[in-house]
Amino acid sequence: MPVIRYPFIRWQEADVEHVARWRSEAGVAAPEAVVVGDDTLKADVAYRLAAQGTAILWHGDYQNARNLLQALARRVDRAPREASQKKLVTPAEAFRLHREAQGKRAAILGRLLVPLTADYRVPLRRGQEVTAACLEALGPGGEDSVISLRGLLALISSHEWRKKGVPVPAVEGRIYPHFGVFSPVRGEYVDLVAKGPLPAGCELAFDIGTGSGILAAVLARRGVPRIVATDQDSRALACATENIERLGLTAAVSVVAADLFPAGRAPLVVCNPPWVPAQPSSPIEHAVYDPDSRMLRGFLGGLAAHLAPGGEGWLILSDLAEHLGLRSRDELLGWIAAGGLHVLGRLDTRPSHAKAVDRNDPLHAARAAEVTSLWRLGAASR
Repeated sequence: MPVIRYPFIRWQEADVEHVARWRSEAGVAAPEAVVVGDDTLKADVAYRLAAQGTAILWHGDYQNARNLLQALARRVDRAPREASQKKLVTPAEAFRLHREAQGKRAAILGRLLVPLTADYRVPLRRGQEVTAACLEALGPGGEDSVISLRGLLALISSHEWRKKGVPVPAVEGRIYPHFGVFSPVRGEYVDLVAKGPLPAGCELAFDIGTGSGILAAVLARRGVPRIVATDQDSRALACATENIERLGLTAAVSVVAADLFPAGRAPLVVCNPPWVPAQPSSPIEHAVYDPDSRMLRGFLGGLAAHLAPGGEGWLILSDLAEHLGLRSRDELLGWIAAGGLHVLGRLDTRPSHAKAVDRNDPLHAARAAEVTSLWRLGAASR
């Protein structure tokens, strides 16, 4: 992995200016106002500082920093619950407010910072072992740096998922997600691809935007002899390649860098684009949020030109955006028609994740009505 050049962060200690690299995988700018904090800092004071835009560079006990982060989270989470009870809003407005609350929460919690040494150690009392997690996500170190504690914990969590993997019965094994690559923890879309009726004589399939490689692996397990899996993200390409190798499917699956489609035509072209037309705010959110439905529209607009005669395109898509008022069914059907396609059939399933039944979730009404579908599309006759 190439060395990533990060901007600098500056702070004062005893009237002396200190400088270090600033690391943020979410692309958050280095904070301009920074104070040093330690175990004597009270949670209420820390919350006021963070809420006002001042970052706190922690010089105390590492485990106490983790406790402080939890205390900050409890404080920042109170306001949205109280505000949500004040008035009824439309689904689209509820989503906007939810995203605003998420952004504010991330900003405040992201202002508790910890130092990292050049070899990715936390130079604090009871500092956690983070070297492997940082190397996987950040590449080589080489110099002292500063990172938000929340961001560091995300790297650690990703590292643990990558170590243990996610069991997926449809591939008869596990998928090992890399940092910044979506983990197949929601199994309903995987099950749809595992059960959908394959086109007759399906000797080749394209998996567009493969991510972890999960759908390419499912198709290979179903007996499709050749699959070309594409992605344009370097992390996804590395992740998919590793997973295909672990599963022993390299004879069937080729992972290639491409913006949507590879060259040629196939009897089956599969795509699971991001489901919600909104702006992502971190690397992992690119798997969920698709600004202006760009990937979805790109897939539908180019699908017919990459289908073999009589072939099918499988679009795996949730209707959550429709329930949120962010995209209508008529818009989707219009894009399908504009791409020279028609609907051959559809398989539907209901999600079973915890948020679908959580009445305290601000988007509960939309999540409770959500349906995930596999749209079987064919090229319209000329």
